[in-house]
Amino acid sequence: MATNTVKNFFNPIVKPIAKPIEEFIKLEQASSLILLVCSVLSLGIANSPLSSEYIQFWDTHTNLTFGSFHLEKSLAHLIDDGLMAVFFLLVGLEIKREVLEGQLATLKQAMLPLLCALGGMIFPALFYTLFNYNTNFLRGWGIPMATDIAFCLAILSLLGKRIPLTLKIFLTALAIADDLGAVLVIAFFYTADLHTDYLLAMAAVVVILFGLNAAGIKSLAVYWFCGIFLWYFTLESGIHATISGVLLAIFIPFKTEFTKQQLLELLQEKLSLIKDNLQAPDVKPRDITEELEDITEQTSSPSQMLEHQLHSFVAYFVMPLFALCNTGFLLSGNVLQELNSTMSWGIIVGLVVGKPLGIFLTAYLAVKLNIAVLPYQVQWSHIFGAGLLAGIGFTMSIFTTLLAFPEQIIIQSGAKSAILLASMLAGIIGYTFLRVVPKTEEHPKEETTN
Repeated sequence: MATNTVKNFFNPIVKPIAKPIEEFIKLEQASSLILLVCSVLSLGIANSPLSSEYIQFWDTHTNLTFGSFHLEKSLAHLIDDGLMAVFFLLVGLEIKREVLEGQLATLKQAMLPLLCALGGMIFPALFYTLFNYNTNFLRGWGIPMATDIAFCLAILSLLGKRIPLTLKIFLTALAIADDLGAVLVIAFFYTADLHTDYLLAMAAVVVILFGLNAAGIKSLAVYWFCGIFLWYFTLESGIHATISGVLLAIFIPFKTEFTKQQLLELLQEKLSLIKDNLQAPDVKPRDITEELEDITEQTSSPSQMLEHQLHSFVAYFVMPLFALCNTGFLLSGNVLQELNSTMSWGIIVGLVVGKPLGIFLTAYLAVKLNIAVLPYQVQWSHIFGAGLLAGIGFTMSIFTTLLAFPEQIIIQSGAKSAILLASMLAGIIGYTFLRVVPKTEEHPKEETTN
């Protein structure tokens, strides 16, 4: 009866989060397709007769002036420093959700994805460093550490029921933990000269946000207002502005003011009212859906509402715009020569070899030392396949490239070429590998005992 025992142990963990994970994967699948189209389109235009105009467009400068306040940034910087702060706000909300109620909520649940994320960051960085020790490219060691969750989950979804849902949950948790690591790397290692006055202003806003949270203030407008100041002070402090998004996410209230019983009673009451009051002939379906939306707004926490609102905005606007802006680089006639540089080899080997090796070895040691357990129905071949897919760095790797080599267009182009090639290889190899892994039976037969 061993398999039933294992199944009974994991079902209470898997079932409550299975539906939101599936919905999340569907969103990421659509987002990754748009992201891919935008990247190909951008790369094509940048290497067409429109190349000069296209690249100059992203360098167009905008000015924002209010009295003595003056902010001048190019469109590319507004996207990388501004809109990407919204992306990191969503990342912060997702990390917060997973830590408080999701796959990172308990030590037992969190241990495997956390350790695997750590191994999946250390090994690529080590490989990159080995290739680039004592070179001018060493600063890019953080480039192959990242995982692009959108593309990973999109490829997993193509495999359908050949892989267990628990593997998708594991990879999602791993990628979110990986995002947390990326945030810390950006904050501590890719920060420019610090300005004390703006750091103090940042600290003041953080104290205000803490007070708002402690006082139970739930108005998202208030947090957005403070977030704008936090973003500006972070931008001017020398710390990358995207960190402000994560800081803001920490203080947006997460818990609803209702208990589980109160929510059930409120839902029953509202549904009774809807049933009694909306049965008239002139009532339209829209009236009913508006009542249901009202229930959601009344019972959801600010963090839950904001995360829901931002998902589509980030998936269908922020990330495609980022791709259009940052994957449009010139492919020189010496692409093969560029890919033969130590930087390119460090990125390619780091993502394609370092990622799966770091994730698999860390998982193997953690399980053998009884620090963690494999998710239900997940085999070692699944873990290795997930590690291969985690080598798809793409968006986050490109973003780290911009931080590691600011204003160095030639180096950025070489790094981006390596990232695109490595991500493509990781995706193809990972998909092919998981495709040939024997399908896991959903209902394994009971073991017979003598």
